[in-house]
Amino acid sequence: MTDGTLIGIALAVIAVALLISAALKVLPEYERGVILRLGRIQPIKGPGLIFIIPIIDRLTRVNLRTQTYDIPPQDIITKDNVTVHVNAVVYFNVIEAVRSVLSIDDYRFGTQQVAQTTLRSILGQTSLDDLLTKRDDVNQKLQRVIDGVTDPWGVKVTIVEVKDVILPESMRRAMARQAEAERDRRAKVIHALGEKEAAANLGEAALVLEAHPAAMQLRVLGTLLELGAEKNSTIAFPIPMELLRLLDLYRPRPEVASD
Repeated sequence: MTDGTLIGIALAVIAVALLISAALKVLPEYERGVILRLGRIQPIKGPGLIFIIPIIDRLTRVNLRTQTYDIPPQDIITKDNVTVHVNAVVYFNVIEAVRSVLSIDDYRFGTQQVAQTTLRSILGQTSLDDLLTKRDDVNQKLQRVIDGVTDPWGVKVTIVEVKDVILPESMRRAMARQAEAERDRRAKVIHALGEKEAAANLGEAALVLEAHPAAMQLRVLGTLLELGAEKNSTIAFPIPMELLRLLDLYRPRPEVASD
């Protein structure tokens, strides 16, 4: 064999190897292959080893795993005209590979842009109190709206989470004052309820003592014993009101001069 023949055989072997490598593709378990043959869609391929026709077929790999997108911080004006700095994260995955290729040029970029615009739109219709206290409801509403837009693309948005809400310094101070005032109000209400219950209990005790005068004397003696146990030098000894009434009854009255 001449040198030219050997070179020709080597080139042919190389060409066949390149052709086979271009025709055979291996798709992982989490990928599917969408093939366009002369512009026409073919049945979806994968996972595993697949065969395509070089030059004629165009293969697009579609990742079926859940993907995340961290929405950059957005300056948003809430429904009650408060400017907040909000960021969020979106979890989505492809559920129909063919639609993700045929319905939109880049489903990742499209989902990201929809997530950003929807975040500004929905939070702009939400008050600050709802954004802070009803975070789960806001997240579910964001998920429903974004998923409704991406569903025709074969993309399923599973979770949307508002990660952080940064308030202006003046608003944080105002909310701190509001919380402090609320705690003071609760303390005053609790104190007033305690006074009311104490007054009611004292009224009931007064009725019992009035019905049983001896109980009043026992109570007085018990109080004196408590004062004596504390070694106080001054003891106040109460005088029963009945004694004062008797003294007033037997006190001589001034005679009234008659005409």
